[in-house]
Amino acid sequence: MAYRPTARTEATRTAHRERLLEAARGLLSEGGYAAAVVAAIATRAGVSTGSVYNHFASKQELLAAVFRHTAGHELATVREAVRAAGGTADRLRALVEAFSYRALRSPRTAWALLAERVDPLVEAERRTYRSGYHGLAEEIIAAGVAAGELPAQEADLSAAAVIGAISEALLGPLSPVGGQNEAGRVVSAVTALCLRAVGARDHP
Repeated sequence: MAYRPTARTEATRTAHRERLLEAARGLLSEGGYAAAVVAAIATRAGVSTGSVYNHFASKQELLAAVFRHTAGHELATVREAVRAAGGTADRLRALVEAFSYRALRSPRTAWALLAERVDPLVEAERRTYRSGYHGLAEEIIAAGVAAGELPAQEADLSAAAVIGAISEALLGPLSPVGGQNEAGRVVSAVTALCLRAVGARDHP
């Protein structure tokens, strides 16, 4: 007779998995991927190193799950900020500001999400994460063009340029070896650039 896990054993398994993910997220925020080694994750989660592989086939699979959860939460938060804004300029401003301020408040995590060297499984998650922001920017720009709030343009290309500008501008301030930058100055400059790039009126 095949073994069937009970509700209790499934709940225990889920709890253990969540403890591992939480431990990995903590290590990632403190020291990036280099700090998130399996032994350290297991120690922080209070489990044996071997038990990690009962939940994840490899360290790479575990870190991909961590990336997916963390990046998904960030994207959902930025989407919510955009939904709460009014016209095209305000929606684009909300995207840039929410993304940038959140990144600058958690620079180590943001660096891991945006730029740290990662294995192919995590890189695939990074591409998905980036395409989510691209889609959000494209939606804002296309709607702005349709409403007559922005000049005619190819929304997909403009969106790629906007997301690329945000990411590139933040790399210096976020870099573990980079200099410190005043967040308000950085975000204001990036926001103004993105608004001008798509032809939106730049106002506070």
